Amino acid sequence: MPDQLFNRRDLIAYFVVAATGAGTNLLVATILQEWLPISYKSALFAGYWCSFVVGYFLTRLFAFNAKNTTQSRRQIVKFSMVSILSCLITVYGSAILYDFSNQRLGAFTFLIPFSVKEVNLNKLFSQVVAMGR
Repeated sequence: MPDQLFNRRDLIAYFVVAATGAGTNLLVATILQEWLPISYKSALFAGYWCSFVVGYFLTRLFAFNAKNTTQSRRQIVKFSMVSILSCLITVYGSAILYDFSNQRLGAFTFLIPFSVKEVNLNKLFSQVVAMGR
């Protein structure tokens, strides 16, 4: 069918860009919380904006018409509008879920085998759920 809504290449590119953005967000937020004395929300916010930059350039490469450079300003405005809403949902959704899970269920941690690193599962699951909303 030549008139498909999505072709396979676009669908794969979409998921690669989304997974890269989510991975960047998770990695940056985790590293910032480990290395710097900043709050959970601040780390999520910084991680989100690092993933915003990565996501914009990957989206521009795969999804936008990269040859049409006259549309760059319009593309960044559209991308930014969607990203701001997504950032609010991710950061505040994660914080609310984290607080709720700590109050209702208590703190859950997991010790990575053969290391001294303890993972706070409440934070991890809250962030993953809020990113996947």
